[in-house]
Amino acid sequence: MLAIDFVDGGGVTIAGRLDAAEAPRAQTFFDRLEGTVTLDCSRLEYISSAGLGVLLKTQKRLLASGGKIRLTGVSSHLNDILGYSGFDRIFEVERAR
Repeated sequence: MLAIDFVDGGGVTIAGRLDAAEAPRAQTFFDRLEGTVTLDCSRLEYISSAGLGVLLKTQKRLLASGGKIRLTGVSSHLNDILGYSGFDRIFEVERAR
């Protein structure tokens, strides 16, 4: 199950599993984002290649208009996935404390 919602200050929180089954719903949500967005990933348990695709598509769109996605609360597991895929060079990443 995936939960995505806006939080105070204009950020977004994401929790659960961002997999192929949830990617279309996540993309619909992310298509509404504008500017620079802080995405709190502290409760994101799993991300598949389809989920990474949603983030990449959104990042490319936001960069074209001067914005971007910042990933915060990134677990060591998610950080490993971002590193293996090269996404740590595409996104600004702040690891969980």
